Amino acid sequence: MKQRIFQFGQQHPDYAVPVLNERAVRASAGLLFLLGLVAFMNAWLMGNFQPTRLFVVLFLVDFSIRILINPQFSPTLIVGQWVVRKQQPEWVGAPQKRFAWAIGFVLALGMLYLMVLNNVVGPINLIVCASCLTLMFFETAFGICLGCKLYNLLSPDKAQLCPGGTCELPPSEHCRIAGVQWVAVSLFAVLIVQTWHWVEQTGVHRPVPAVAVNATSSANPASVSPAEQERCKVPNFAKAMGHEAQWKLHNNCP
Repeated sequence: MKQRIFQFGQQHPDYAVPVLNERAVRASAGLLFLLGLVAFMNAWLMGNFQPTRLFVVLFLVDFSIRILINPQFSPTLIVGQWVVRKQQPEWVGAPQKRFAWAIGFVLALGMLYLMVLNNVVGPINLIVCASCLTLMFFETAFGICLGCKLYNLLSPDKAQLCPGGTCELPPSEHCRIAGVQWVAVSLFAVLIVQTWHWVEQTGVHRPVPAVAVNATSSANPASVSPAEQERCKVPNFAKAMGHEAQWKLHNNCP
């Protein structure tokens, strides 16, 4: 296959459009999803947005290389290609992938301006991160490119060479789920709910240490220094998310 430095997709003699190896694309999406999930959970549970700021920069650099130079030089795609090096390539159309990646690129640019450069944190960051994670999860887990579906809605040129042959297969030939299979899924969901209730009722509840109780009861605003009061002032983004108690817990505040 012909390959140039500045090029999007590979030219394959068997296909009329540039192509990408879907297996490597899914592997790279899985790597980014893992890193993004770690950053997101740090922000969501601990109010620590520093890993998210780092992830935004890495994500933007990776996608800039993909879109503006060549996907072959994207670090995560290189690692993904190495991971699946012993698997048969699945060639898919590159144009719809470029459109889908452009969506992630634009979201990352917004996060760079708000979060990395201006330290603006709050619900908007979590919403954008959750959107990116959703796109990457569908890509890596199901092989469904949501951005590619949007490409079909907006572009006059329909996508070609879709993963799993979904562009070529008529809807009637897709795998259908029988009613008895949905019953099995429903019973499994009921089992999960019932098990959760049982775990909650039979779980071990650790008593609060007496020292901690005494320390909490003896603490009052008058005995706390102004600097400590300022440090433990709950930020607006935590209030907006309803995470005041969690923020105080993770920052050792009364």
